[in-house]
Amino acid sequence: MFTILIVEDDALLLDALTGQLQQQGYGVCTASSVPEASALLQAQAVDGIILDLGLPGADGMDLLVWVRSHIAGLPVLILTARDGVDERVRGLNAGADDYITKPFNMQELQARLQAMLRRARQPAFTHAASAPGGQSISLGPLQLDPASQTAALGGVALELTQREWELLELLVQRCGEVVTREDVLAAWRASPPEPGQAAATLNSNALEVYVHRLRKKLDPSSLAIRNIRGLGYMLAKP
Repeated sequence: MFTILIVEDDALLLDALTGQLQQQGYGVCTASSVPEASALLQAQAVDGIILDLGLPGADGMDLLVWVRSHIAGLPVLILTARDGVDERVRGLNAGADDYITKPFNMQELQARLQAMLRRARQPAFTHAASAPGGQSISLGPLQLDPASQTAALGGVALELTQREWELLELLVQRCGEVVTREDVLAAWRASPPEPGQAAATLNSNALEVYVHRLRKKLDPSSLAIRNIRGLGYMLAKP
């Protein structure tokens, strides 16, 4: 039986979704905010997420970025009232597997959910997870171990700060794709600060410093972090 986490702050919609999915044989757990959802994901395993973006306190996109940084292969279906093309593109580029706007048809949602879960179980769509026991990720001479949050270049360990590790992991997981500044900052804000670092220092200027430092550490390899003007960064495929 699949277990689905529904992250939705509308109590009536949450109840309706829960009832419908349980009737279809799914196990369901729920959360109404980003902190509640991230705490639940760290406490128990789920097979997929239905995620609203308009959540109180923190945007659902923050949770999506956190999931992609910590549980890379977990399927996520965005269910939101935001129907603009830019929002759809942003959600899909941030790692969502599907995107449905409200109001929606329940049968269509169930069909898309089933298709998403089915794809996630196929070998071609499996990803290394950043949870304890997750598999290592290799990209050219670079190897990442999400379980211990360590990286090596050509067999030589890299000395990385927590922020550098999170930036590198996000770039590697989305190698060949644009990672926006907002995506990186959201991932950083979703994790504990480094010792002596205030949350207020997490801004674009700080990000430029971390990118520069990470570039220098990758210099001996063929891996290059490119600036995509006006958008963010991309780790070029070796």
